[in-house]
Amino acid sequence: ETGYDILFFWVARMIMMGLEDTGDVPFHTVYLHGLLRDEKGEKMSKTRGNVVDPLDTLEKYGTDALRFALSTGTSPGNDIKLTQSRLEAGRNFANKLWNATRFVVGSIEPECTGVKIQWSLLPVEDRWILSRLNRTIASVTSLMEDFQFGEALRQIYDFLWGEYCDWYIEIAKIRHRSEEAPSPIPVLVYVLETSLRLLHPYMPFVTEELWQNLKQRLPPDWQATESIMVAAYPVADEAAIDPQAEPIMESIIEIIHSIRNARAQCKVESSRWIEAQIYAGKFKPAITPYSQVIQTLAKARPVTVLDSRQGGQSGGNALVLVLKELEVVIPMEGMVNLDAERKRMQREIEASQAEVARLEARLNDRQFLTKAPSAIVNKERDKLALRRDKLDRLKQESLNLKGE
Repeated sequence: ETGYDILFFWVARMIMMGLEDTGDVPFHTVYLHGLLRDEKGEKMSKTRGNVVDPLDTLEKYGTDALRFALSTGTSPGNDIKLTQSRLEAGRNFANKLWNATRFVVGSIEPECTGVKIQWSLLPVEDRWILSRLNRTIASVTSLMEDFQFGEALRQIYDFLWGEYCDWYIEIAKIRHRSEEAPSPIPVLVYVLETSLRLLHPYMPFVTEELWQNLKQRLPPDWQATESIMVAAYPVADEAAIDPQAEPIMESIIEIIHSIRNARAQCKVESSRWIEAQIYAGKFKPAITPYSQVIQTLAKARPVTVLDSRQGGQSGGNALVLVLKELEVVIPMEGMVNLDAERKRMQREIEASQAEVARLEARLNDRQFLTKAPSAIVNKERDKLALRRDKLDRLKQESLNLKGE
């Protein structure tokens, strides 16, 4: 492993010396990493005075946060901008893991620790998270074998934060409070422990600490090794991949996302409950048991799960959210001031129309097309496509508000 800037001065020199002195090359694989640059993209040097003191950085953010910042979002040979936001992201990720582990460890009950996971009896959310875990393990293993370490870390990050912490733990909390069988604790522990081993090469210190905390609450024979450093690295189990559970959970997550976005868009108070009707079609039997989850996580009550909406059926004074394979209808009466919302929507439409007209005029200007660099022209075309798409969606939302 070395930087591309000394490829000739060091790597080629070692190869030539090896051939000359021993008749063989000293290595057959060379991993070239990028250069570390400052926030402006300039190479760090004492002359410029933009060198980051690693000791100060470690003291402020932690060792694993620095390792995260240097690894995530990188690819072989590409330079890295060491920004404060990257370091903060690493620190926040470590804090997220710490809080997730604290919840799991605090929820462990003696009677749950020895329970073996019964795959055939698991509810959809358990099958989903186990499926996503094993897909992530398979992908990370493939990426690491291909030296795509930055992308591998990104996928671990997305799984742990975006799926395990943000969704599975929140759903498990609801199940745990209701004492619904089976308990989510065995799956919570299994996924967390496996994920810590998966992440360990990137963030060894926090994963070791969390793994030891978890180990203390589990039976002595649960893990034979003394340290996560010598524990086996996870191997994907193809039998755990569940193509039936994944689309169901994706639909539930999409429903909750859409209701949350609608609440934010309409500026509904966080303490206020709103009504939601879900036209789930073929997913109705699978989604109906998760009405309580949707109510809790989307702050919607009542939540009614129905069959597909009839083609001529109007939403009336309602917001109709068209999702991938279902629809969510949110009655607007009493939720917001409809007249004010229509006026606000009309102002947005007029502003978008003006922007679309401006971009169209510029792209119809022959002088601009011939003199401007092709990259600028393509950028303006992409911008126009985005503005048109936004305008179409605004018009559709305006029709929904009018009940058309």
